Amino acid sequence: MGANKAGSGPASRLSRLTGRESSLAERLVISAICWCVLIFIVAGLILTAIYNRATERAFDERLQVYLTGLVSEMAAPAGADGKERVGVGEPRFDLPLSGWYWQIARVGGGAGDLRASRSLFGSQLPPLPPRAARAEAARNDGVRAGYVVGPDERRLRVISRTIDFGEEGRFDITVAGPADEIEAEKREFIVYVTLTFVLLGLALALSTLLQVRFGLAPLTRLRSAIEKVRHGDSDHIGGSYPRDVAPLAAELNLLIDANRKILDRARTQVGNLAHALKTPLSVIVNDAERIAGAADGSDFPARVRDQAAVMRNQINYYLDRARAAAIAGALGAFADVAPVVNGLTRTLLRIHAGRDIAVDVSVEEGLRFRGEAQDLQDMIGNLTDNAFKWGRSRVAITAGAISNHDGAPTIRIAVDDDGPGLAAEAWADAMARGKRLDEAKPGSGLGLSIVADLAEMYGGALQLQKSALGGLRAELSLPGVVALPLSAT
Repeated sequence: MGANKAGSGPASRLSRLTGRESSLAERLVISAICWCVLIFIVAGLILTAIYNRATERAFDERLQVYLTGLVSEMAAPAGADGKERVGVGEPRFDLPLSGWYWQIARVGGGAGDLRASRSLFGSQLPPLPPRAARAEAARNDGVRAGYVVGPDERRLRVISRTIDFGEEGRFDITVAGPADEIEAEKREFIVYVTLTFVLLGLALALSTLLQVRFGLAPLTRLRSAIEKVRHGDSDHIGGSYPRDVAPLAAELNLLIDANRKILDRARTQVGNLAHALKTPLSVIVNDAERIAGAADGSDFPARVRDQAAVMRNQINYYLDRARAAAIAGALGAFADVAPVVNGLTRTLLRIHAGRDIAVDVSVEEGLRFRGEAQDLQDMIGNLTDNAFKWGRSRVAITAGAISNHDGAPTIRIAVDDDGPGLAAEAWADAMARGKRLDEAKPGSGLGLSIVADLAEMYGGALQLQKSALGGLRAELSLPGVVALPLSAT
């Protein structure tokens, strides 16, 4: 048996047309609607065919009454004047070209053996086509039925029967009526059936929507509970769920607990490693200082101190990266942006109080960074520290929310200064690890590198640009959430 091709259903075709993946509710509703439409079409065709056949049969029964009357008239004895009178007593058979006709013809006879209703007005009814006669199989004691085109080019419903009158011979008795009546009844039935199925389809669509909404309500509540965990509003998935969904919620809670335990162990191991390495480095530095005290003209102690400082910086750098990488994958870790920015601004203003630097701070309300508060403080702190070091008289800090290409909320934090700035070709060097563009300024050269690495671990980025203030602009993009509507990109 061939395997079904994935993505070949109506919902998948809709996804390709709209350019987005359809939701579970859309798939259920679209599938139900498609099946209902298919069922209605098949049912409509079957009902129409049954009604058409029943309508033709009812019309044939009316014609059969007239045919039986003609047979009775022919079998009756002649009148007192010796003339045979044949008719059906229906005025429509006397109106010329009324569409209602009867005709009696002797089998194998000539033109003189033909009798017909006045409505034929001297014309003759065409015989039933052999194929139609065979299709309308002989029924009701040899009665044949079918459609022909009458003398006035109207479509007629015809029944015919061959009667044997013994010595008088065999006669073909034919009665015809206009097929317009049959077609009118068919069209009326189609209108009523279509209207009924449309109303029924709307009712079924509405009931399907209600059923899908009611049936998927637990999944909607589960999604809301997961969002609360991701936003830091809850530490577990709460609420009661049906027995089909409850195991999923329980497994997710176990996964959250396991994730927290792994992060706790990672933090513990990082702390232990930091302490284990810092102690030997301190001993090495102290021994180098003691040896330098007994100066023998060697530069060995100075080299030991310098290399130990480099090792300490590298250890701190990679330990911070390991800690940030673990925390970046944590669930429910969030930090408010405004308190971090305001706190760092107050601290730096006190540190640089003698330089009379003006600071403009604009932070959108409700901004929350999806990560550890310490990492956010390290990133913004490095950027603002650089701005205060290089700025002459003004520093601007702005933070707002944008929506990126996939619709996920993103925090954009920009730090501008009016310092000398950097040439565009030096921007990449400024973010290189350990690279210091001005040895006269204090620092290890790891600040912007740490910011770029931390931002990358959280799925963000750091960009350097020319500031409108004349100096450097450092723009940080980080994942986050905002309680207010997102601003336009």
